[in-house]
Amino acid sequence: MKYLYLILISFSSLTTFAQGEQGHNDYNSRSELNPQFAPFYHGVASFDPLPDKVLIWTRITVENPGAVDVNWRFATDTLFTNVVASGTVTTDETKDYTVTVDVSGLQPNTWYYYEFNNSGRNSLIGRTKTAPVGDVDSIRFALVSCADYENGYYNAYKHIAQRNDIDAVLHVGDYIYEYAAGGAISGREHEPTNEIVTLDDYRTRISQYKLDPDLRYVHQQYPFIYVWDDHEIANNTWHGGAENHTEGSEGVWADRVNASHKANDEWLPKRLPEPGNLDKIYRTIRYGDLLNLYMLDTRYYARDEQGAGNDETRDLIGGEQMDWLTNQMDTTTVLWNIIGQQVMVAPLKVFGIAVNNDQWDGYPADRDTLYQRIQDLGVENVVALTGDIHSSWANDLPLSNYDNSDVQNIIGSVGVEFVATSITSGGAPGVPQSIITGQNPHIRYVDLAKRGYVLLDVNKTRTQGDWYYVNTITDQNFTVESPENWYVNEGETFLRVAQQGPSVYLGDLQPQAPLLPNNPVSVGENDPVAALIGVYPNPFVDRLVLQFNLFRAENVLIEIHDNTGKTVYNRNLGKVRDGLNYFEISELNLSSGAYFLSMKVADKQLNKMLVKTK
Repeated sequence: MKYLYLILISFSSLTTFAQGEQGHNDYNSRSELNPQFAPFYHGVASFDPLPDKVLIWTRITVENPGAVDVNWRFATDTLFTNVVASGTVTTDETKDYTVTVDVSGLQPNTWYYYEFNNSGRNSLIGRTKTAPVGDVDSIRFALVSCADYENGYYNAYKHIAQRNDIDAVLHVGDYIYEYAAGGAISGREHEPTNEIVTLDDYRTRISQYKLDPDLRYVHQQYPFIYVWDDHEIANNTWHGGAENHTEGSEGVWADRVNASHKANDEWLPKRLPEPGNLDKIYRTIRYGDLLNLYMLDTRYYARDEQGAGNDETRDLIGGEQMDWLTNQMDTTTVLWNIIGQQVMVAPLKVFGIAVNNDQWDGYPADRDTLYQRIQDLGVENVVALTGDIHSSWANDLPLSNYDNSDVQNIIGSVGVEFVATSITSGGAPGVPQSIITGQNPHIRYVDLAKRGYVLLDVNKTRTQGDWYYVNTITDQNFTVESPENWYVNEGETFLRVAQQGPSVYLGDLQPQAPLLPNNPVSVGENDPVAALIGVYPNPFVDRLVLQFNLFRAENVLIEIHDNTGKTVYNRNLGKVRDGLNYFEISELNLSSGAYFLSMKVADKQLNKMLVKTK
């Protein structure tokens, strides 16, 4: 996709001539494994929620090769007093010691909590949510893409993790980048340092990314629904090769694809439509009667090589996937048809000439077919979700008769498109929005510089996209703004500008608050002793659980004080082993209000504010 920026910068010059938070522990290197999380250094994650099941994931790091058993349990509460499923899974080097469990028999539209265990060592507690069934009023997603580890800190991921008002994260690709080391931020150089081409290379690179603390915590908070883009294999991938692959010197293309897809399946599991076929990932995730998510593969499965000119023979998604998609939209009874995919659907032209043949512009026959079938089948409420181009766009999807002279009644559009900017990957600042929108009136908003994500808010009357931007990716202290908000009404096919973002809501989690751990802060500057990872739930009713790490076996004293300093709870745990530990406090008969918990280890003390609810 890098071609777009060179073209846009040239376009800017040509057209001008023609017209006259708080930081966190920096465990960012794969070589600096955070001992608090041993042996589950990469945390936990969940994927592809259905009404009755969800995939949960972890990875165990072992000292000696060979098969290892990992226990798991799944509950409706953070204290695991109501465990609804549990089991044991065996993993080994053939799976890169990753663990994926498809937990079934669940209730729809329900928050669940899960954890893994091996030999008395616990993982972080993860949180996930099943999809709803039946009458659904509203759903919220965070739409993300393009997270080059070397290019900056994952501040946007951190901001998403701090929210408590989304149902899932939609990741439309470029979760990792294949390039050799050469990043600008010290401590975030790629591992391995070479361009990745082998199975070991891809495993090492994705392992490094998933050790990032902000990525680890957003995975801990929400289920992901994910499709790859090109950089999970190589830049500008198509099914027979890539711009960034040299046959011979970089091996055989098919071998590289197989290696990347195997590592991707191990570390980012998906509900494959054909189990065992790692090349085929397009699928539908349904959210009751409100929406379908059609997660496409516009990058690899049937894509022909990019080429110049208006070649009507090139396939982007191919006949099989096109038939599947349009049949799904034709036969569904949901209100919104939402297409999650990789490259921009709306045309982008300079003086009538398409400028980027890597997106749908380079495959006009497939786009024409899709538009025609939407019209012929009477498909309504079509929303495309896109990443790839490291910039923000709000587009109508225009036909030849597109006319927006009356912005209250735009004609000639088959749907709309929200394009999320990147988490960190570089943009193309300096190109004015007016130049692009002047040549492309269906492009209602564009920003080529800012980094962040899109909050997608869907209800029965409209679908709205709100762009959230972080002010920096080179510093871990950041602020967030949301200056752009666009929506499409149910039954309409064009975007309207919103005066503000949707009202904030806390979802259905109270008092079961999100699992936002304390930033892991060790006590003892030169000799780390302990870290208080989290207190769940908080706010609490009558019981809670502490999750803490000891770097060595130590005596632990737990106290809770009210706002006058009076001790209302006291427990000496005695000597506790090293590693990640739990301690449950039950039967807390306290009045509603604020309290302060202290954990005393050796001569150090860690504190946490608690809130007691009725």
